[in-house]
Amino acid sequence: PALSVRQVFARFWPLTRPFRLRLAVCLLFVGVGPAMDAAGIWIFKILVDDVLTPRDFSLFPLVAAAYVGIAVAGGLLSFVDDYLCTWVGERFVLSLRTNLFAHLHRMSLGFFERRQLGDLMSRLSSDVNAIEQLVLSGVMQVIAHGVKILIFGGLLFYLNWKLALASLIAAPLFALASRYFSRRIKAASREKRRRTGTIAAVAEESLSNAALVQAYDRQASETKRFHAENLGAFAAQMVATRLRATFGPFIDLLETAAVLLVIGIGIWQLAAGSMTLGGLLVFMAYLAQLYGPIRAFGGLANTAYAASAGAERIIEVLDEKPSVVDPVNPRPFGRAHGALSVDDLTFTYPGVDAPSLRDVRFTIAPGQKLAVVGASGAGKTTLTKLLLRFYDPDRGRVTLDGVDLRELSLADLRRNLAAVLQETLVFDGTVRDNILWGRPEARERDVVAAAIAADAHDFISALPDGYDTRIGQRGRMLSGGQRQRLAIARAMIRNAPVLLLDEPTTGLDAGSAERVLTPLRRLMAGRTSLIISHNLLTVTDADQILYLEKGRVTAAGTHVQLLS
Repeated sequence: PALSVRQVFARFWPLTRPFRLRLAVCLLFVGVGPAMDAAGIWIFKILVDDVLTPRDFSLFPLVAAAYVGIAVAGGLLSFVDDYLCTWVGERFVLSLRTNLFAHLHRMSLGFFERRQLGDLMSRLSSDVNAIEQLVLSGVMQVIAHGVKILIFGGLLFYLNWKLALASLIAAPLFALASRYFSRRIKAASREKRRRTGTIAAVAEESLSNAALVQAYDRQASETKRFHAENLGAFAAQMVATRLRATFGPFIDLLETAAVLLVIGIGIWQLAAGSMTLGGLLVFMAYLAQLYGPIRAFGGLANTAYAASAGAERIIEVLDEKPSVVDPVNPRPFGRAHGALSVDDLTFTYPGVDAPSLRDVRFTIAPGQKLAVVGASGAGKTTLTKLLLRFYDPDRGRVTLDGVDLRELSLADLRRNLAAVLQETLVFDGTVRDNILWGRPEARERDVVAAAIAADAHDFISALPDGYDTRIGQRGRMLSGGQRQRLAIARAMIRNAPVLLLDEPTTGLDAGSAERVLTPLRRLMAGRTSLIISHNLLTVTDADQILYLEKGRVTAAGTHVQLLS
């Protein structure tokens, strides 16, 4: 969404509430700095008019002491100001980035299936920093420049109001030039940030699939794809740079013309005796201090417009709402008995015409095992997503112990479920960390017991550091079967009454699959279990088997009945 700087500021300024006391102190120091600079320049006037011109050096020690005092005080104030302002800015970034990350984790699964992960990572990093440049650093710079303009502008009028009026001729031209350039810079910056997100997305996707890229000898094409996105970012950056490079010399030309005008009038007044040499020199010094913030306001406008382009990308994500939310008044729910029922279930993915599931019905009594089999694309995995409430059905309902899942809080529902998903997901941490994901408060003996039950203890013990061994990103230090047994141990330690197994032996060879099936049977014992599989041989001991075809249940029965 294209938003104005005012809209962006109004959206994020409330987030500064916890830091406003420190921010007020920081702004106070920002205002004191220009006053110290003005005092130092005024002392220079005294040095010229009262010490150097009359050659009276009796005041020099006092002038020197004043210079030293201002330098020391200015240094201390500068240190406190830099430290405090940086603290406020970084805390704001920390808070905003954490809030954005938490918001992303509240989004439904469909949000991530439509988005590029690398682009979201780019928004979490550089785009968040852009907001700080606009909301906090921008405010502090506006106040600092505003105080400088008030102080140095007032002193200019105090010294010589005629020269002061002449010096302000360039100010409206500065404003017009800034307005002209800043809008064009914002458009280029918006494209640059969009391209930056795409670059991150391409890099993340390509590097995370490095094995596939090399296996198919696609390194050159991936490099070409990455280069194309970088080329787009380069073009956008060059447009913004060209605008900034044009803006700078144009402002220099305006400033030079205004300074020459002031010097000409000042020399005429000096010759007429209506102005002292020290007064003219100090006036020029104050004028340089005045033009600095006026010029900076133009540059600040450009920065603000460029930063708002990043803010727009953050607002786009923050305005997204999860498709699956907690009910307003969730029904209190403890540990489930495990009775699971699906009634007249129909579901279509967003943006897809054909339903993935149609009129699906089944019931699982507590402790029973139900298997759902069928070809790829039949809708088996979609069923697990609905049971986990990653999505809500278009029609029909799913109940746990007779309660519609939509009446339960997501936390209560998922606390009663343990899932071993089709893609074995583990984190870059230790073996112990990954098992404890199932129940973080579990004790060490529970971790070992879960590993033993999952037939994982032996291979874990053989690792270099045992349970403290880091397994690498996505568990790349382990084999597929080892990762799957680790996932089973994670589900074991969770000890939930309902178990969802989605293609638990996919991608494993016959030997690994057999080793996984034994701990899986231990895991299912005494739990309501739903097993998703494309292979009847892995679900022979299920109490009931449903055959799913094109989203519909076309057959149901035991293993023997379905074979016949």
